[in-house]
Amino acid sequence: MKLKKILLIIVGCLGLFMGAVGAVLPLLPAFPFLLLAAYCFARSSEKLNTWFINTRLYKNNLETYVKGQGMNWKTKIRIMVMVTFLMSIGFLMMGRVPVGRIILAGVWLFHILYFVFGVKTVRQKAEGYPDPEF
Repeated sequence: MKLKKILLIIVGCLGLFMGAVGAVLPLLPAFPFLLLAAYCFARSSEKLNTWFINTRLYKNNLETYVKGQGMNWKTKIRIMVMVTFLMSIGFLMMGRVPVGRIILAGVWLFHILYFVFGVKTVRQKAEGYPDPEF
């Protein structure tokens, strides 16, 4: 059991590191790595999980999604653009593998449809303005 906990902490830290790099660099998507970190920390250490969910990185990228509320358009578009860019590289490299291109195009299409229609879109509150409560 201790080995599993240690492995989850290591993978969570790697996910956190890659997510932090992805939040800064436009080429690397932060969301999947931060989601991996959240999963690993939640299953390995209550202390790490509490720390992680209180970070700005978590609150800006994952909080609304994990709570089941969805994502804002900015995050959704950033994810879709990055996946499209990375998948297009694979698509171009599969010039002689038409079946691979078809499968990759199908995965890309499913990804886009999922983020547009499957993930709820939340409004991002403007900085400095109170939440509208009706």
